[in-house]
Amino acid sequence: MSFFSKLKDKFIKKEEIEIKKEEQESLEIYDKGLTKSRNAFSSKLLDLTKRYSKVNEEYFEELEEILIMADIGVNTVMNIMDKLRKRVKEEKITDPTLLKEIIVDELFIIYVSGEVLSQELQRASKKPTVYLFVGVNGVGKTTTIAKLALKEKKANRKVLLIAGDTFRAGAVSQLKEWANKLEVDFFGKQEGVDPASVIYEGLEYALNNNIDTVLIDTAGRLQNKANLMRELEKINKVIAKLIENAPNETLLVVDATTGQNGISQAKAFKEITNLTGIILTKLDGTAKGGIVLAIKEEVNLPVKYIGLGETAEDLQEFDIEKYIYSLFKDFMEEK
Repeated sequence: MSFFSKLKDKFIKKEEIEIKKEEQESLEIYDKGLTKSRNAFSSKLLDLTKRYSKVNEEYFEELEEILIMADIGVNTVMNIMDKLRKRVKEEKITDPTLLKEIIVDELFIIYVSGEVLSQELQRASKKPTVYLFVGVNGVGKTTTIAKLALKEKKANRKVLLIAGDTFRAGAVSQLKEWANKLEVDFFGKQEGVDPASVIYEGLEYALNNNIDTVLIDTAGRLQNKANLMRELEKINKVIAKLIENAPNETLLVVDATTGQNGISQAKAFKEITNLTGIILTKLDGTAKGGIVLAIKEEVNLPVKYIGLGETAEDLQEFDIEKYIYSLFKDFMEEK
């Protein structure tokens, strides 16, 4: 069975099978959050399919443009187009409607092919589990930390937020406000203090206060990569000195609305620190939801969470099946 058929059976015919309440709610959040991308993407694909009675080079050129405009990434699109042309030739496909299933399948294959990337956040064998967050200013890093803190709290874990971004004006107070609002522990110092020393003392606090999960904010001054690299190296040494095998995850927060600039940020941060995953924020605010596929192809890092709205519930664990279905639902359902 093709992935396309599997998705239709799982989600479109879901009334015929039982889906857990949590799964249904998550699917609805995906569906709503990817509305802009689906409306822009699926409608263009449907229009393309209806306008062409047979597959030809003009069809391929338009399809290529649609995929590139969805922020899937030029390299990824070229790869897909080569595979589609090959299959059309080998299987003697002339009807564009027969290509719908193949297009969806090839996009899925691109994400799952190659190295198997872990989607779940890794936890330490003994507490505390330490998550380090990096990312440029304005991507929603602090808000994302707060949303994950709430999820951890709801899982009955004792949470500590450490304000390691001591350079951006207001960053420490912003994180402290979130900690107060969420009623979780907080550790920070005044602005300008060496971040590594703040994190060291914060981790000592975690060890002495039975903390389960530590979420560490850091500065994102990517315009000075050499300084930022030295700073992150120092922070990692400090963490590893106090807690074995920590940080358990180093997560890059990327704003989906920045498109290919977000891909460039991911490549730059990957050069200077050991990233383990990406959290893609504001995916509900862009019509170019294909960026998830570009991240996998161009950076080879797993997307761990995606932001599909303002509330904590809208920060969802990434699920490739829900993502592809929500992006192509209209395209798949059309007869």
